[in-house]
Amino acid sequence: MSLPVPRGHRRRKGPPPVLSRCLPGTARRTALALLATGLALTALPATAGASPGSDPLARYHHQRLTWKSCVLGPDDTTGKELEQAGARCADVTVPLDYADPGGRTITVAISRIRATDTAHRVGPLLLNGGGPGGQSLGDPPWVRKAMKDVAARYDVVGVDPRFVGRSTPLDCRWPTGSAWRGAGEDRAGFDRMVAFSKDLAERCRTHAGDVLPHATTRNTARDMDVVRAALGERQISYLGYSYGSYLGEVYSTMFPGRTDRVVLDGVIDPDRYGPRLLKGVERANRRALEGWASWAAAREAAYGLGRTRGEVLATVERVRKAAARTPLRLGDHRLDEHVMPMVVFNGLSQHNDAAYGDFAQAVRDMLRASRGQRVTPSPWLAGVLAFVLTDTDSPYGSVQTAILCGDGAAPRDPEVYWRDVRRTRAQDPLFAPVTQNIGPCAFWDRPRERPTTIRDDLPALLVNATGDPRTDYEGARAVRGMWPSSRLITVTGADQHAVYGVHGVPCVDDTVNAYLATGRLPGRDLDCRAPSHG
Repeated sequence: MSLPVPRGHRRRKGPPPVLSRCLPGTARRTALALLATGLALTALPATAGASPGSDPLARYHHQRLTWKSCVLGPDDTTGKELEQAGARCADVTVPLDYADPGGRTITVAISRIRATDTAHRVGPLLLNGGGPGGQSLGDPPWVRKAMKDVAARYDVVGVDPRFVGRSTPLDCRWPTGSAWRGAGEDRAGFDRMVAFSKDLAERCRTHAGDVLPHATTRNTARDMDVVRAALGERQISYLGYSYGSYLGEVYSTMFPGRTDRVVLDGVIDPDRYGPRLLKGVERANRRALEGWASWAAAREAAYGLGRTRGEVLATVERVRKAAARTPLRLGDHRLDEHVMPMVVFNGLSQHNDAAYGDFAQAVRDMLRASRGQRVTPSPWLAGVLAFVLTDTDSPYGSVQTAILCGDGAAPRDPEVYWRDVRRTRAQDPLFAPVTQNIGPCAFWDRPRERPTTIRDDLPALLVNATGDPRTDYEGARAVRGMWPSSRLITVTGADQHAVYGVHGVPCVDDTVNAYLATGRLPGRDLDCRAPSHG
């Protein structure tokens, strides 16, 4: 999962930081009884050759796709990148409600770069870059580069999940792109967050109430199977990052036998997935912050944040306390006790010099603002502030929250969250008030289906860095234990979320590509050392 900032605010290569990516994101649990019709639909023989008379989804499975240019206009950078890579795009029609397949429909946007080595073609490789709420339609070009020679054997397919990107939209008209905030310093601050979260939930009920019950991972998995059938395929291969790992777990459970080669990078433990997904990642984020602080200390002349790791961490703490006393002025924005922790959280998913430098500039800007100086925020910080403090990315936050709340129920009593914040704040005053805080799911309607009980075993290739601050390494180990026929690539020496094709670890990239080429998993789990940064 990731707590992601949308793509426009990040370096383009790779998935959103979890909640991936995976940037804002978060949790899972119980729900209402599964609709009998929904259960029946997951068991349908929705193969390309199924008899239309026996298949209530026949008109979706046998639809004829119209492939067209991916370019929507002169400013469509994503479309131009896809076109330059040889991709074409199509809209796949799916039912809004799988319990009523004859009712209202929506569309799911896909892109495809076709295999060039048709004599050795494996089939389609569907992509999901995380979120939930992240777009994947634009991912085939960079994923094909990561795949190297084996890319020629696959149709690489990017999918914007239902309500995301170019698919039928969902927008609650929020004043923010993220429901995530710090709880603040005291009960008054927490009460502000209760009111904030309740308002976001009410906006969704008002502006998107008719579709909210259908924004779930299970329905996204059902859409994936319609895409599979509409492509004329009996099986798909799958590459999922962050939240996309959970989607892969759900799809392979709901539609057994329909996956070929499965790669999950930044692996979510399904038993921990739900509206409070980030609970427990405080320690990994603290380690990532300490690693960055050491990097920044070695560059004190450039950033002026301190000469030692301890001094840099003290600077961050000083900024946190200053923002709690009086909101910091950064251009047109005000950074308070609720937002400052989100800047730090968003700065810690990528372990490389460019990302570390962006974050160091942001801390320097916040430090100057805490001293009363007039500050024009650096580009990365300006993007994060626009994401958190304006309505620019309202659709992203709306969809992410709708999926998390639709997948599992959250505690409804604010006192549950307040107790958790008070219990954990002393140990981690920066991250715990974010990960333990209340969110809109406390005020959401109950989910219509139970969370998916993930299958006992699947031969998949799992990838995770030991220092991943979003999908922590314990989640990958848990899934490896559930799936004894899978294999786990452990990446040491990186506080990195998402590795394959993103972080430049040849040991990972070569192993994944060998699996995609042959369909054979490594004979044992592997340990890979990440390259040194700084």
